[in-house]
Amino acid sequence: MKVPCYNCDTVTELEVGFKVVNFVCPNCHSLYEADSEGQLRLRSKFNSQINNFALKIGDKGSLKGKEYILTGALVKKVTQNYLWTEYVLKNEKGEFVYLSESDGNWIFLTEIEEKFNIKKQHPKKVVYDGNPYELYEYCDAAIENAQGYFDFSLPTKKVHMTEYIQPPFMISVERIDDVETVFLGEYISNSQIRKGFPGVHLPYQTGVNITKPYYFDVNNTAIIFCIFLLMIISANWYIYKDQIQQVVFEKTVTFTDFNDKEITSDSFVLSGGSAPMTIKVSTDVDNSWANVDVALVDEKTNDEIHANKDIEYYSGYTDGESWTEGSPSEKFNICGVKAGKYHLLITPIKAPEDLRNNVITIRAIWNEPSNRNVWLIVMFMIVVYILIRYLKINFEKKRWEFSDYSPYSE
Repeated sequence: MKVPCYNCDTVTELEVGFKVVNFVCPNCHSLYEADSEGQLRLRSKFNSQINNFALKIGDKGSLKGKEYILTGALVKKVTQNYLWTEYVLKNEKGEFVYLSESDGNWIFLTEIEEKFNIKKQHPKKVVYDGNPYELYEYCDAAIENAQGYFDFSLPTKKVHMTEYIQPPFMISVERIDDVETVFLGEYISNSQIRKGFPGVHLPYQTGVNITKPYYFDVNNTAIIFCIFLLMIISANWYIYKDQIQQVVFEKTVTFTDFNDKEITSDSFVLSGGSAPMTIKVSTDVDNSWANVDVALVDEKTNDEIHANKDIEYYSGYTDGESWTEGSPSEKFNICGVKAGKYHLLITPIKAPEDLRNNVITIRAIWNEPSNRNVWLIVMFMIVVYILIRYLKINFEKKRWEFSDYSPYSE
C-alpha cells in the first residue's frame, strides 16, 4: 500500500495485508483516517517531539520462531516522565503481536481471550492459567505519537490501563469506553531483539522493568545449595569415617648428638583421605632460639614437602615491668597429606651461643581429618545465599518503586 503525505510529500509504501483504518506519516506524523470508501483523509497531526523509534515501519524480524513485519508504532504517555513505545508486528498468517519498549526494556505481548472483571471490583490480584498476578498500576494513557499503518482507529481519548505482574509475565487490560482488550506480556531480552532484528540500534537499557526477571531463582538456588552441601557432607563423612589420629614420629633428642644433623624416621604408611600432618616441637630455649626443619618424603616418588619453624622465647624486666616474647613450644602443619608410604627427615638446630639448652622433643601426628574446609564451604554458601536474597529484595523494590501498590511500601 502506497500512501503519499499531503503535508510533507513523503511517500510510504508497504504491503500490510489488512484494511487500513488509520495511517500516520513516519516523517511528519500527520494522521489520516479512512472514509467510507476506504480513502485516507487527513484528519490531524501529532505535534510530539518524541520521535526516537528504535524500529522503523517495514522492518522485518524473527521472534519466537516466527517472521514478522513492523506495520505501526505508538508512543503512550501517562505523565511527562512516564512513557513507552509500542510496536505492532504482523506475520504472514495475519496474526498481530506487540512489542513494548521502555528505557531499553522489552515486553512481547499477544492478545488473549481471557476476560477479567476489573471495572467494578478493581481486584489487587487476578489469576491466569493457574498463576496469580499482582496489581501493579491503574492508569490513563494518552497517545503521544504514532507512525505507520493501523487496522483500528487510534483513540482520541485516554486509554484506561490496568497492569498485573508475575515476572517475567504480565497481564495488561486496556479499556476504551466499554470495550476491553486483554494482553499477555512476557519479558524479552535485548539479545533476543538484537538477534531477531539484526542491525537495529537498540536504546540503552536502564532501570528494572516491571517484568524483568531477577538474575537468580532464589528458591531453586536454595534447593541447589542444600543438595550440593548434603553431597559434600556425605562424601566427607564416607571418606573419613574410618580414619583416626596416627602418631607417625615421637622422639626427644639432644643437640649434642643432632645439632644441625639430619634425623631419619622409620617408614610409615598412611591410609584414608588427605589430612594435615601436625608437627609439635618443644625445647628449653630461654632468651635464645632454635629451629627445626622437617621434610616429608614420599617413598614411591621421592618427592619432598618441606616445613620449617623457629622456636624463640625471650623474657626480661624493663622499666619496672616484666615481659616475655615467644614460646618454648610451637606447632605447624604440612597440609593435605594423602595416603601413601612416607618417612621424615628432621634437622634441628639451636643458637651456637646457647649452652644451656640441649634437648628438643619432636612429635608428628597425622591428624584426624578436619571439617574446616566443609564448614568454610557451608559458610560461603550461606553468605552467598543471603547476599542473593538481599539483592533480590533491592531489585524488587526498584521494580515497584513507581507503583502505588508496592508490597514494599511502608
